[in-house]
Amino acid sequence: MDNESLQHGVLLNFYCHSRARHDGVLLSEWMLAQARRLGIGGGSVFRAIAGYGRHGVLHEEQFFELADDLPLRIEFLLRDEQAEALLQRVREAHVDITYARIAASFAALGTH
Repeated sequence: MDNESLQHGVLLNFYCHSRARHDGVLLSEWMLAQARRLGIGGGSVFRAIAGYGRHGVLHEEQFFELADDLPLRIEFLLRDEQAEALLQRVREAHVDITYARIAASFAALGTH
């Protein structure tokens, strides 16, 4: 384990639709901006090809009228205190979003 230092924390996933907005900004962009402001080293946004949420509406790429509102997952690997800070920021902003918090171990491989 030359450059590998195993860390323990959480995988924090947020789920929303691609058209969801907060304060006039796409929610995925707002989430990444908040994470950067908190000094979080990275985050990613993934778009689903299909999915449905709590309202039961199916969104798929093949349905033209719903294809531009596909589900997104916004993902962060964080230390516990970073996850709490990000969750607190989202709560304070009264963002309508679903999240999952999963215990994780992670490390970077190779040289950077």
